[in-house]
Amino acid sequence: MREILDDIDRWRANGKKVAVARVVKIEGSGPRDPGAAMAVNEDGEVAGSVSGGCVEGAVVSEALAILAEHSPGRMVSFGYSDDEAFAVGLTCGGTIRLFIEPLAW
Repeated sequence: MREILDDIDRWRANGKKVAVARVVKIEGSGPRDPGAAMAVNEDGEVAGSVSGGCVEGAVVSEALAILAEHSPGRMVSFGYSDDEAFAVGLTCGGTIRLFIEPLAW
């Protein structure tokens, strides 16, 4: 998470809303370990990675929806048997579970 803090600080200093996605659980094989984090600002700028690139686009969409809906956050998962996850490239054979939430001001 440390690798995304400078970007988060800069975005927040510029008044941007930010959501953070964190890997909370891996079942089977996964591209990143629990604790991996990615930040997305309201303009769609990204810092960090939760999957090495294979589901980042879908995570950005979820993060932007959470910011737009003023949602408190939600758990999302992507796995090999999930048609959407396969479509976005999660072919490692496992399932990753992420919690995505807005940063509170």
